[in-house]
Amino acid sequence: MKIPTQIRERPEVLLMLMAIAVPLSFAAWQTLLNNFAIERVAFTGQEMGILQSLREIPGFLAFGVVFLLLLVREQKLAYISLALLGLGTALTGFFPSVIGLYITTVIMSVGFHYYETLQTSLALQWTDTSNSAEVLGKLIAAGSFASILTFGLIWLGDNLLQLDYQWIYLVMGGLTLMIALISWLSFPLFPQKTEQHKHMVLRKRYWLFYLLTFMSGARRQIFVVFAGFLMVEKFGYSVSQIAMLFLINATINVFLAPRIGRLIGQIGERRALLIEYSGLILVFVGYALVENATIAAGLYIIDHLFFALAIALKTYFQKIADQEDIASTAGVSFSINHIAAVAIPAVFGIIWMSSPALVFYAGAAMAAISLMLSLLVPETPTPGRVSRLAYSSAGGN
Repeated sequence: MKIPTQIRERPEVLLMLMAIAVPLSFAAWQTLLNNFAIERVAFTGQEMGILQSLREIPGFLAFGVVFLLLLVREQKLAYISLALLGLGTALTGFFPSVIGLYITTVIMSVGFHYYETLQTSLALQWTDTSNSAEVLGKLIAAGSFASILTFGLIWLGDNLLQLDYQWIYLVMGGLTLMIALISWLSFPLFPQKTEQHKHMVLRKRYWLFYLLTFMSGARRQIFVVFAGFLMVEKFGYSVSQIAMLFLINATINVFLAPRIGRLIGQIGERRALLIEYSGLILVFVGYALVENATIAAGLYIIDHLFFALAIALKTYFQKIADQEDIASTAGVSFSINHIAAVAIPAVFGIIWMSSPALVFYAGAAMAAISLMLSLLVPETPTPGRVSRLAYSSAGGN
């Protein structure tokens, strides 16, 4: 596949192409997971919790990206990560056992989490602070467009062609592998504006970003692991119905994510985070109380919409960080994001067995803590103004 030179020389085009590749595998894996796990592998909430904890271990180890950069250039490592994501997804349906699903999930997860770390790093390096929120919004929109295609293919394969899980997983994972190969062969290596650190960077002045990132990881697990499981276990949603929910979410993001990015640029990170966390408190309480399948679906859609507002956390970091810290801190922050994520699915899977509502009340409490922390974000973040509590010197610890 030959890509015109004027397109090949634009790094944002590569970011968009890779952003499209991710949902082809991950959205398929996620959409089919609960039904595949329950119908073919006889999972309960406890096994699902263990699976999701295993899935998050590569995210916890994302700081390892910075050491791999000693051996492989960041852009090439992104291609390798995409290939692993596609491979793990393609193999999933061929191993319908507890151990098989655990292993293929880990392979998929290594690729997914390492790629997400690298995408954040490359996007923040290749874009200016003045338009980074809008660019990140466009990447979400591109991924959502690919998700729509994925959900459509899943619906086609499940409803009309009646394909088995293994063939749907194989096709979607294979498409991601193909895009990774095209990207590697077609695009040049783009120069880095600032040489990145090749060692771990932990700075005391980034403390608020670290705390918000930690709480984001803990809270996100409640949605990723248990909201979808609630739809299948409590309300009996089928593969097609789950795919339709994801389709609605993706369609909304295609149109709203770029606009949300622009909105964040206009109102600032602090206000955007306050809106996100206030809304999530209400959504999680709603999950705990809901008894109607349609209302539950509405909560699921609203919950997903708030994910676009998480752009504000990335642009907040971009504004307070030294440029040479971006790659290392992207890996470190991903690890911080996944500290709670490794433990929460397994622990809360046990809690789920006795009280699903308690799981969602805990999510509301996490959102409330995040809301209080977001009050400390400055109106105008800079390297010397990282929180409302104190000023710090740029380049310091």
